[in-house]
Amino acid sequence: MLQRKYDVVCLSHLRWDWVWQRPQHLLSRCARHRRVFYVEEAVFDGDTRIEVAETESGVYVVKPHVPAGLSLRELDAVQQTLLDELFVQFDIDDYLLWVYAPMAVTYAEHLKPIATVYDCMDELSLFSGAPPELRVREQQLLDAADLVFTGGASLYEAKRERHRSVHCFPSSVDADHFLQARAVVEDPADQAAIPRPRIGFVGVIDERVDLALIGDLADARPDWQIVLAGPVTKIAPESLPQRSNIHYLGPKRYEDLPSYLGGWDVAWMPFAHNNATRFISPTKTLEYLAAARPVVSTSIRDVVRPYGENGLVGIADDVEGTIDAVESALAQDPSEHRQRVDALLAETSWDRTWSSMQAQIDRVIVGEPVPRPRSERFDYVVVGAGFAGSTLAERLASQSGKRVLVVERRSHVGGNAYDHYDAAGVLVHKYGPHIFHTNSREVFEYLSDFTEWRRYEHRVRASVDGRLVPLPINLDTINELYGTSLDANGLEEFFASVAEPVDRVRTSEDVVVSKVGRELYEKFFRNYTRKQWDLDPSELDASVTARVPTRLNRDDRYFTDTYQAMPLQGYTRMFERMLDHPNIKVLLQTDYREIDGIFPYDGMIYTGPVDEFFDLRYGKLPYRSLEFRFETHDREWFQPAPVVNFPNEHSYTRCTEFKYLTGQEHAKTTVVYELPRAEGDPYYPVPRPENGELYKRYKALADATPDVHFVGRLATYKYYNMDQVVAQALAVFTRIQTGVRAEPTPAESASRNGGRVRAVRGRQGR
Repeated sequence: MLQRKYDVVCLSHLRWDWVWQRPQHLLSRCARHRRVFYVEEAVFDGDTRIEVAETESGVYVVKPHVPAGLSLRELDAVQQTLLDELFVQFDIDDYLLWVYAPMAVTYAEHLKPIATVYDCMDELSLFSGAPPELRVREQQLLDAADLVFTGGASLYEAKRERHRSVHCFPSSVDADHFLQARAVVEDPADQAAIPRPRIGFVGVIDERVDLALIGDLADARPDWQIVLAGPVTKIAPESLPQRSNIHYLGPKRYEDLPSYLGGWDVAWMPFAHNNATRFISPTKTLEYLAAARPVVSTSIRDVVRPYGENGLVGIADDVEGTIDAVESALAQDPSEHRQRVDALLAETSWDRTWSSMQAQIDRVIVGEPVPRPRSERFDYVVVGAGFAGSTLAERLASQSGKRVLVVERRSHVGGNAYDHYDAAGVLVHKYGPHIFHTNSREVFEYLSDFTEWRRYEHRVRASVDGRLVPLPINLDTINELYGTSLDANGLEEFFASVAEPVDRVRTSEDVVVSKVGRELYEKFFRNYTRKQWDLDPSELDASVTARVPTRLNRDDRYFTDTYQAMPLQGYTRMFERMLDHPNIKVLLQTDYREIDGIFPYDGMIYTGPVDEFFDLRYGKLPYRSLEFRFETHDREWFQPAPVVNFPNEHSYTRCTEFKYLTGQEHAKTTVVYELPRAEGDPYYPVPRPENGELYKRYKALADATPDVHFVGRLATYKYYNMDQVVAQALAVFTRIQTGVRAEPTPAESASRNGGRVRAVRGRQGR
């Protein structure tokens, strides 16, 4: 085929000289035959200029320098001007546009390339700190691109129906370079003194790396040395686990990597399971194998398929499994493993990958016809990836074979139950503590398909009169407060003596004083409720403190449900498993209105605020919100109970220490204080009669809206526990299957949970 002469202009979010990876491998090969201009993301240093330097590979690296403090619109305008300067300075006329950075699509929209290639090597919108505009701009890039290449099978599956010409080019390997590791006889100086066996990782150390697993392995096997080589970015250095057998060697040059790998006994890929790793296809898999190192990895999809399934990589996610996998790797026959690896390497190289990519580009440039895009239609769009949305998406996909698009405003799945590892490596709940409990066997068994459980019975202490006493109020609470020695009969008589008769229970105050009297109401409930709701209990509906738990024995468990447990690997991992189905696509950081006209669908599951769905037609439904203040302490434990309530002192209502909930072992601990607020994310519907009447007007609109099911707390303006939301979602799925339009009532949802809707003051079960 006659080669057309043209330049290549690449727009990237990565620094060329940071880590040698996919862009460097591909574009340095491209530069053997044409000029390649690699435009990095902007440098904010006060100047407005471009800096261009030619590398040894022949690639021209372009650094745009811009003033600090620009808005996104101003930044786009400045970068567009600098891009034009580059074209004039180097007389770029006929060119191919190669894009890694979807955010660049706006300042490059005026360009007229002969073709546009989107080489998608990561799902950038899932990374921490991703700009909210990224999703929309990526769709614009997909609309403009002639070709889409993906860096792995998972990304290919995610993109293949969003463009007419998507091609999977998994990360390859420069085999000759890494084969040098097999002949290494002398360690680099900074590795030479480290004892054996060595378990090694080389790469960027960021949010994608499971720091907790590294620390746990180091603790469990102090005789193993863990070697970590690579730059640390986007995480606090103090969050790195520090042990005598963990060695941080810092960034390494690409040409030096074989000498480090050659001194390892096992190569490890300890990737975390989170949004940022959902679609990764690690380049280092083949590099490790080429170096003839036994390889162990966590269960990243593009590693499991094919390397784990073919027995080339050991797969383990927890410390016990990792120990077993490493021990197996240390004991394996190296000659048999090497033969299988060499057979794979004979068919794999970056040269082959680039040649195949070039063939696709040539077809586009000479005008070969490209298949028409398929119209991607979904049976359902699910708005929100919390309990309601994820449950219905999973049921519709797995049980009814429906194609489902889940659209979530936030940068993560899981709704308010989302958990993650903080900068110190402690697993925390971003939106306050979520403790799972239920009486519904159906709900528990359903969620058990997606998680193993850690048995956990929740306990709360209240700070009253200078003491930390059990809550719910029980025998010990009264005896500690009043210095008495009552037994169960005596406590029952005590409650009867202090309770105030109420002719008709109407308010939250009525509920409490009619059961435990005025003094305990003042000590435990009144001020807490005022802080929580900014209303006196006498102004609040009785449901807020309905069924205030009191105990005549010493049982200090906050809940007495049949099933009380926490997801063993956290809530986020559970949600990821729920949504891991070939019929489900997930769009994060996307408002469902943004996809209008882009993805046709037949029905909608809406779990957002019902008043927002109708553009606040009758006014805004009132909610209370929360501010969360997290503190990490350099000690193993901070307080004597999982949660301490502060009814009277302080502006916050309670303090939660997460390690009690998760069972995590860590030298540090993180707590969160909750401060009720009038503004912010909606958490608690305000239970007043006028608000109930306002919701009825919105419910009438919802009932009259065809093909939309309103499900969950926000969509039905009800405070439900997690299990009740799941029960409601399962009930809605049954109704969809049977063709019944009406939504389940709260009573129906509660019946699936084995009892009435519970509204325990303090909301410990959020």
